[in-house]
Amino acid sequence: MPVRPARCYKGVDKPAYTRNEYIDGVPQPKITKFVMGNVKGEYEYRVLLKALEAAQVRHNALEAARIASHKYLSKVVGEDKFLLIVRVYPHQVLRENKMMAFAGADRLQEGMRRAFGKPIGLAARLYPGSIVAEVRVGKQHIEAAKEAMRRFKDKIGIPATVEIVEISKVPS
Repeated sequence: MPVRPARCYKGVDKPAYTRNEYIDGVPQPKITKFVMGNVKGEYEYRVLLKALEAAQVRHNALEAARIASHKYLSKVVGEDKFLLIVRVYPHQVLRENKMMAFAGADRLQEGMRRAFGKPIGLAARLYPGSIVAEVRVGKQHIEAAKEAMRRFKDKIGIPATVEIVEISKVPS
């Protein structure tokens, strides 16, 4: 079975740890862009990715999902015919109490004494029903947007569902 390091940080059972002004050494989020595609386009449908259970998603998983779905949409739909929005931001600071795991390491580490841990990454907290990402497209590109959201879901590693919502025209 492959090693999955994010499994340790997936639960939402610990209290929030988000006050960056009091935490030394918080890394920058790996996710670089939250809005991609044509911002000024007129779209008919929104394809939403909604989380089905509470979880934390690491910032590198969000970046990998963003890259995969954006690359697919750019290739299939075209760069100017969609709008991809990542709707969550990784605020949660993840900590790790690093332990040495080789022979003779027992004299160099403290074990559980003062085991608060150092910041190692960031995560976004998701709750059931929260929207993780959104793609806006025209009617002819709905299937491509659904496939892009499926690829996004596969990268973040939590149960999620794809929902299609029609954008209503606002009368002027």
